[in-house]
Amino acid sequence: MQYKQLGKSGLKVSTIGYGCMSLKGTPAENEKLIHQAIEGGINYFDTADIYENGVNEETVGRAIAAKRHDIVLATKVGNQPKANGPGWDWNPTKNYILSAVEASLQRLQTDYIDLYQLHGGTINDDIDDTIAAFEQLQQQGKIRAYGISSIRPNVIRAYVQKSNIASVMMQYSLLDRRPEEECLALLMQHNIGVLARGSVAGGLLVDKPAKPYLNYNSTQVQKAAAVLQSLSGKHHSPAQTAVQYVLAHPAITAAVVGIRTPTQLTDALGVVTVPVLLQSEKQQLDEAIEANQYEQHR
Repeated sequence: MQYKQLGKSGLKVSTIGYGCMSLKGTPAENEKLIHQAIEGGINYFDTADIYENGVNEETVGRAIAAKRHDIVLATKVGNQPKANGPGWDWNPTKNYILSAVEASLQRLQTDYIDLYQLHGGTINDDIDDTIAAFEQLQQQGKIRAYGISSIRPNVIRAYVQKSNIASVMMQYSLLDRRPEEECLALLMQHNIGVLARGSVAGGLLVDKPAKPYLNYNSTQVQKAAAVLQSLSGKHHSPAQTAVQYVLAHPAITAAVVGIRTPTQLTDALGVVTVPVLLQSEKQQLDEAIEANQYEQHR
């Protein structure tokens, strides 16, 4: 496994991270997968308080307990359960974050979170109030670093200007190159790590039938997938090619991959052992489909 420093933080994360939202097995099966991932060198595990209404945090907490100090544990905050029924309300206030972190710490069976992330965000939030919460938690030692999970350029710019975020989690793949327009360069300039999710575009680059995706039509999606799959075969699976494409961008610290089966885990671990994409192969992928751009929240 390869490891990189996450932005300005002292955290060193595996370039393949585990997106724990994908865990769908029994508690025993989920824990076994996480243990196998740790044995394979993955040290970054990403969950959120809203995944399965907190059960996902409990699963991750149990599974990593014996290796806690070897793990970079990340979770997210900002969605408050509705008082009268199912669903969530957006609440990025300082008071809520300071309350919610205590519940996450309990579910995760730990006294600190390595990376605490705002799970969304809008330009109309009281961003200074949100930052104050994260800064306080960092001073108290309850979190080691903080970041945001957002695809909104205007929100990302605001946090770059106002805060000490270590990272931004954002969707990035061959079918979603919107971050290339300005976000990736901006984050590199300020030494802020990028955690990329969605490398396989919901399976459309790997094994799902083509369908419209973002602003692309089915024909465009099919063409991009065909080029990617043509570069796979003897040395790479299509998923490995898709993840390597993402990791080839210098701004990306890690690809956070959803893993729910042992086969998917083996595939993910193999990303760092198979030959890297050649520059000519990367260029073929770049030319397979025109890069898209953000249309909203600019």
